[in-house]
Amino acid sequence: MLIEDQQLLFYQRCDRRAFLDVYGDQSQKEPISDFLRKLIADSVTYRKTIIADRIYSQPKYPPQDWEAGMQATLELMRQGVDYIYRGVLLYHSHSSPVADYGDRSFFDQLPEQVTYLSRPDLLVKKPGVSQFGDWLYIPQDIRLGKRPKLDYQIVAVFHGEILAAIQGVMPEEVILLLRDRGAYSVDLKQRLPQMREIVQDYLTLIQNSQEPDIFISRQKCSLCQWYTHCHDIAQSQKNLCLLPGITPIRQTRLNSLNLTSVESLAQTQPEILQTYPEFDNGVAVQVIRQAESVWKNQAILKVDIDDIANVKSSKNGSKKYLPDPFWLQAPVELYFDIEAQPDMNLDYLHGVLVVDRRSQIETFYPMLAETAADEARIWQDFLALMWRYPIAPIFHFCDYEAKTISRLAKLYQTPSYLWRPLIKRLVDVHYQIVETVTLPVESYALKSIARWMGFEWRDAKANGAQCVCWYEEWLKTGDRTLLDAIVRYNEDDCRATYHVRRWLADFVQSQSVGAEVNFL
Repeated sequence: MLIEDQQLLFYQRCDRRAFLDVYGDQSQKEPISDFLRKLIADSVTYRKTIIADRIYSQPKYPPQDWEAGMQATLELMRQGVDYIYRGVLLYHSHSSPVADYGDRSFFDQLPEQVTYLSRPDLLVKKPGVSQFGDWLYIPQDIRLGKRPKLDYQIVAVFHGEILAAIQGVMPEEVILLLRDRGAYSVDLKQRLPQMREIVQDYLTLIQNSQEPDIFISRQKCSLCQWYTHCHDIAQSQKNLCLLPGITPIRQTRLNSLNLTSVESLAQTQPEILQTYPEFDNGVAVQVIRQAESVWKNQAILKVDIDDIANVKSSKNGSKKYLPDPFWLQAPVELYFDIEAQPDMNLDYLHGVLVVDRRSQIETFYPMLAETAADEARIWQDFLALMWRYPIAPIFHFCDYEAKTISRLAKLYQTPSYLWRPLIKRLVDVHYQIVETVTLPVESYALKSIARWMGFEWRDAKANGAQCVCWYEEWLKTGDRTLLDAIVRYNEDDCRATYHVRRWLADFVQSQSVGAEVNFL
């Protein structure tokens, strides 16, 4: 059995993914997405940037021939080269090791005979004593991330454990080279026992050949090639993990109470769950209502009609709850959505849908920066459009638009009278939805909500991550069809926000028969 560092990385993120990578039907994996391909390419580029100012040696060996790679790496270590780039560390447990530290290697203390493989980005020579002479090596991993994530730390310590068995001494430290943050020294005392436990758990998973339960985590699963496979199974099972608000620890608790179906959860009394810490502070009512909404496939109003028209504001000024009749009957409404390029800290598209109720005309304005230098210009174009309709509400979805207005105003030293009034005109449709109604959806993201309400994007596969890839490709190739696709997607986002806002107003009115407030 071969255990690689990459397998341990994936196992920490999802035990099911680690299992399927070994035992799953590989034909059921999705192709690598453009965005994942971009992340991989960005990681390679960043790694090359880091090593560019170092004089290093790299072992040469046939592809996938790890034994040859190990021997080539050992030869460089014996020579005492200062930096070894992408060396191969290979250790066969329960065999004659090259060297040993302490009484026995940790890997030899495990009952199974396993080969362990790791490939740290750098092996760096340091003063000390090892089986090679008066020097030893420490591993350094180059990570595109800005934070020393636990899974990164565990893999770095895994490098160190194998290196210790090879050179005869535990490295004095293991390092993560992070974007922006620079070198981060992993706490070996804390992380070494954790790494060993993870290795043992992974071995148990693989040897037992028992497929782990499904849990769909939209943030963690979105880039996984097994996502569609697992999601289809979860849907066929009507798995509780597809309910918003259900976390792994909450699902475990529900399973212990034999609440394993949407129907059973929907019919549960909140008092049964409220005694458990996972469901206190109103969570019990929330998840039961969510289950009921999905079970009945209908929207459920969360607030009293009398409270609907109360306007509250967030810290950034964006209005929350349903706006009062003035906002819903405004002669002109603006729907605003931004596309950004995070790596460049660039907001390159301000899309605004102008809905003029007086003339019954809807007009979409794409203010597009074809290069980074155009950002200042489109910011001014955006401000001019906003002040063309000085009292129109500006609807958006989530808080990115509000934050971006503040950021760009500061960046371009915009007078406060030109942008602060805009903040007060913002209306967060997402907040209105989540505070007002429970929907039979898997998430409260715009796509999930709008599609349930009958809206469809013209390009079904387009999303924000894909737009990041398209814009990067546009900058490289000048292919305007890519910009056209981005603008089309952005317009659909604006129209989806409009669709959701209209649906919510209609729904609230349908629940307020006899109420004096007219929401349309």
